[in-house]
Amino acid sequence: MTMPETVGFVGLGNMGGPMAGRLADAGYRVRGFDVSDAAAAAFERRGGTAAASAAAAADGASAVILMLPDSAVVESVVTDPAFLAALRTGASVLVDMSTSEPGRTRALAGLLSQQGTAFVDAPVSGGVVRAVSGELAVMVGGADADVARVENILGHLGKIYRAGPIGAGHAVKALNNLMSATHLLVTSEAILAGERFGLDPDVMLAIFNASSGRSGSTENKWPNYIRPETYDSGFGMRLMVKDMRIAVALAGELEQPSRLGAQAVALWAEAAAALPPGADHTEIARWLRDPGLSGEPDADQEGRA
Repeated sequence: MTMPETVGFVGLGNMGGPMAGRLADAGYRVRGFDVSDAAAAAFERRGGTAAASAAAAADGASAVILMLPDSAVVESVVTDPAFLAALRTGASVLVDMSTSEPGRTRALAGLLSQQGTAFVDAPVSGGVVRAVSGELAVMVGGADADVARVENILGHLGKIYRAGPIGAGHAVKALNNLMSATHLLVTSEAILAGERFGLDPDVMLAIFNASSGRSGSTENKWPNYIRPETYDSGFGMRLMVKDMRIAVALAGELEQPSRLGAQAVALWAEAAAALPPGADHTEIARWLRDPGLSGEPDADQEGRA
């Protein structure tokens, strides 16, 4: 009997937990690590194996997936000598599914190539709901041969889109989130203005979704998280601001003006400063309704290692 393929998974937060769980459900032997004991325990209940460290998760795995908050955390994990040594034991392909900075991703790929470790960037879009259902958009950057080695694994998580060479996935993901955040901001401004005029928000959403103003904000975020006032999409406001800044910085590096993007970042940053650290990004609408909002720090933050 053939032993199942071993996959290491580092980062079992709101997105990483269900993604790693789907791989376990698909028959992979998944070893997962998270700094949160609760997240690790939840992963074991899904059928995975909790590892004592990121290096232990990677040891002997044919592929290792990272789902972490940002490039700084990714680099701190990857450059650990024990983790680098563990990658060599399984001839691993390292897959960064975090929303990282494209330039730093390319620099990290250069470091890994020196020890013969293949690197693929594959950030995702779709939120927690699609992470659970396996319907994420997976934006992949990397050499064809390296991508081919992990294509079957990634296919269990969603639909794969080949973005280009290493770093391309991270570039397009940041640009996507800049667009997503900007149209959520203007959608919220429009709906709140309509409410003050006396319009019914549900009627407005129905009209917008049948018209040229429709977007993911009108079809998903407003009806599912803002109208019910649950604000629980699973993606933090501060992570959204981080992603927006990556996109605007990339445009600046390329000498492509991003004037609207820069203004959107400034407004989102203002909201993030006013709301609790763990605020969901859909709370931008709550902040627009009452810019004086503030709250106690929230310890439950997405993107744990």
